[in-house]
Amino acid sequence: MTTLRHRLYVALLTLIIAMTWLPASAQDDLHDPEQQRVAPFQVFDNLYYIGAQWVSSWLLVTDQGLIVFDALYEGHTDIAIENIRELGFDPNDIRYLIGSNGKYDHIGGALKFQQQFSAVTMLTEQDWAMTEQPSESREYPKPIRHLSVNDGSTLNLGRTRLRFMHTPGETPGGLSTGFTVYDDGYPHEAFIFGGASLDFEGEEAAEQYLNNIQRLQQVIGIEVHLPTHAQEDDIFARYGMLQERQDGDPHPFVDPESWSAYLDLKARQAEQKLD
Repeated sequence: MTTLRHRLYVALLTLIIAMTWLPASAQDDLHDPEQQRVAPFQVFDNLYYIGAQWVSSWLLVTDQGLIVFDALYEGHTDIAIENIRELGFDPNDIRYLIGSNGKYDHIGGALKFQQQFSAVTMLTEQDWAMTEQPSESREYPKPIRHLSVNDGSTLNLGRTRLRFMHTPGETPGGLSTGFTVYDDGYPHEAFIFGGASLDFEGEEAAEQYLNNIQRLQQVIGIEVHLPTHAQEDDIFARYGMLQERQDGDPHPFVDPESWSAYLDLKARQAEQKLD
């Protein structure tokens, strides 16, 4: 595991540095679906990656239908939908679309999921309000307001249960979700940190973000970090290790020590931003 963590740490630092110094042409590539297209892949018995290179989307399979986390935007949304089909699932079986926050890259394609597949969309009340205002960056089709999620609320779909936390900071209504994933039937607790980026301004937002980190550090049992952006925990390096996994090897996405280190790093970054 020491070698695994070292390889992932080096890969993560390399990605962070690369993203910081992306030239304008590379920034444009972030919005080019063909440049961002990746093949979907299975991570756990009930969880698949269906997103693009820089922004994530996850597919959770239950005994009563599908749950999608984050709709992406523009042509990236089409990538997610095509990936669902490529994995052998029917998008018409999508029951819920969970938005990690109200920014365009996570919720910009929600209206398409609503209109084409009748996906019930869930955001916090704060970020529903955000979708009704002019976008601060890229414009997107405004989703139809469906369900509002509160801190501490839950959602049951068949035998699957989602647990929600309101984690403001990057947006006023960042939404984090915990649920169980299975590795050959063995359960692990997974977590999606909604709004993990420090892309915000102001003392109040920085204090809220730091409070979120401190709350998450008190949550016991999280083993799997599912980032909303691939570079936050280099999911592709982990998937490469998953493909090379031998019988008896640990699952590379099951890494509670890395999750703790990630929160420590985010706390230091938030403190610096607050200063």
